[in-house]
Amino acid sequence: YSGTVIAAGRGEGVVVATGMDTELGHIAGLLEQAPTEITPLQRRLGELGRLLIVLCLAIVAVIFLLELRRGRSLWDVLLTAVSLAVAAVPEGLPAVVTLVLAIGLQRMVARNALVRRLPSVETLGSVTVVCSDKTGTLTRNEMTVREVHAGRRAWQVSGIGYAPHGEFCPAGDGNGSPLTRDGIRQDADLQRLLTIATTCNNASVEPKGDGEQWQVVGDPTEGALVVAALKAGIERNEAAEHPLLEIPFDSERKTMSVVVGLTDGRRLMYSKGAPEALLPKCTAEQVEGRVVPLSELRRQEILGSAAAMAERALRVLALGWRDYGNHGGDAGHSADQEHDLVFSGLAGMIDPPRDEAREAVARCRSAGIRPVMITGDHPATALAIARELGMADGTGRAATGADLDMLSDEALATEVASISVYARVSATHKLRVVQAWQARGEVVGMTGDGVNDAPAVKAADIGIAMGITGTDVTKEASDMVLTDDNFASIVNAVEEGRGIYDNIQKFIHYLLSCNAGEVLLMLVAALAGWPPPLAPIQILWLNLVTDGLPALALGLEPPEPDIMNRTPRPPKEPVITWSRGLMMLFHGTLVAAVCLFAFWTSYRGDPAKMPHARTFTFCVAAFAQLFFAIGCRSDRVTAIAQGFFTNPWLLGAIVISSLLQVTVVMLPFAQPVFEIGSDLGRDWIIVILLALIPVTVIEITKGIGWGCGR
Repeated sequence: YSGTVIAAGRGEGVVVATGMDTELGHIAGLLEQAPTEITPLQRRLGELGRLLIVLCLAIVAVIFLLELRRGRSLWDVLLTAVSLAVAAVPEGLPAVVTLVLAIGLQRMVARNALVRRLPSVETLGSVTVVCSDKTGTLTRNEMTVREVHAGRRAWQVSGIGYAPHGEFCPAGDGNGSPLTRDGIRQDADLQRLLTIATTCNNASVEPKGDGEQWQVVGDPTEGALVVAALKAGIERNEAAEHPLLEIPFDSERKTMSVVVGLTDGRRLMYSKGAPEALLPKCTAEQVEGRVVPLSELRRQEILGSAAAMAERALRVLALGWRDYGNHGGDAGHSADQEHDLVFSGLAGMIDPPRDEAREAVARCRSAGIRPVMITGDHPATALAIARELGMADGTGRAATGADLDMLSDEALATEVASISVYARVSATHKLRVVQAWQARGEVVGMTGDGVNDAPAVKAADIGIAMGITGTDVTKEASDMVLTDDNFASIVNAVEEGRGIYDNIQKFIHYLLSCNAGEVLLMLVAALAGWPPPLAPIQILWLNLVTDGLPALALGLEPPEPDIMNRTPRPPKEPVITWSRGLMMLFHGTLVAAVCLFAFWTSYRGDPAKMPHARTFTFCVAAFAQLFFAIGCRSDRVTAIAQGFFTNPWLLGAIVISSLLQVTVVMLPFAQPVFEIGSDLGRDWIIVILLALIPVTVIEITKGIGWGCGR
């Protein structure tokens, strides 16, 4: 089931299946069956593209027919129509979207999220459910002793993970003073328990980095015991480093023992194991440094304490010892010697939640994202961690793989919304959970590290692999890799994804509003019987100078402060909603209105004034659209409230584009190319004043609460 590789030893086996008939082959089959889904952004942009083509062709056809009826030559009308069609369609949209997604990818890398598929950057912003593994993602993957029972007293151990600092405090109301290291040495019961913990042990602890953190070499559970002893100032001695004999842990005995020799010639057996396995081997108990008989009532009390610790999601080990005296020459040469032990106490440990995971889960909640835990661990452990993180409440339950086997796909799709924790699940179960959420119309993110996670990771809308512990198979199936295996990095990536989608909406709003302004300008002029306010080359230039740098700069807008306090976008919501479409039409009308005013006041039906009128309108249209970019930075917040310099790229884009516009109007060799009729002179002041009207009106509407909110 786990793809175990045999590293050493001898054995005989019977081959019962090969290739695709094995468990790993079954997982590979699930991986092949999982379809590759298009992202929500790809789907929405495809719908938008089809809509724009229909609208543009219809409007351009109307203008084409109107201009022909006025008696203009077919060639001139065709040039105008083609230029207007080019201007109306935001052909730079794919390039700008790609650049913005690539820039977002760079931001995510800085926040420990490596995106493998570019369109998936935006998908993160649409996520409504995040299914996460527990160990190492929500927890530290560092077993930590939290509670110790010795000499009929209980102690709470502070310090998280493999940290060199911690204290032993009396359990209860928490008001007891912590023991000093001298106090621990004077407490014979506690010292004996910790000595057993660090001696009956094959793990070691080494400093890491600046010495503030340690790293365990060996089994994490044994490492937790070594660290607990070190917190009390008890280090492994020479006897522990070179035991006379070791009786290794066995899944049937559920016990490990070592025999060590002391300097006075005595030999001791130290043992640790599951309480239900070790306690029957004990005949006595150490209390206040004395060995007293172990009654049946006391045995039940100890088992009750172990059960209570297990309910708090602690992994419980019992520890005991046996003194062979000076006559233990052959002691401990078999597991049969594990009897007549003296019970020393209990040690409860847990893989503690990451501190940042608590905050990340809370941010998910406030952002309208449902966090779900899917793990192979014990249900009680998983549920306790989920409650501590805020993923499940006191009434929540953990569904096991056996529970899922009893549900049909339809029943699971109905029940899945009420379950936050899944434990003891297989690859097929994980895939079913993801598909059940998707059947409800949710956008699902799924994390995984093992081969058995790969099918669910691939089937999810955004598959997330662990960069440190993840297998190559899972990484290959994923859309994103976490370089720190941290759940908080998923939430950071969601924030970036939402910001990216916001920016995509902003520059789409900008592009289409500007294009709508140009189309309305030409359409109204045609309906009024006026000559075209802009020449074809001027229309194309406006499309180039206003739709390029400013649109890209809007894609660099930092995420708005309240972005993680909003609910996720509905999965089927289009890029342009009805409210946004009406707002874009309003903004385009403002741009068209000032351009029409500029054209008519300078033209007034006099053909001799036509060159000047076109130049005047050309400049008003250019600057009105450039200034309008400032109003597109937010749907609700004014530019003054945002601060003009919070996006210096946009200011730079406006300045560069403005200089380009002035250049084609002022330079003599460019004037014939762009059909510039005359120098504007003092009219430049009027151009700027008219161009400021649309953005001023937009900022006023946002100030009084008429912005285009979601």
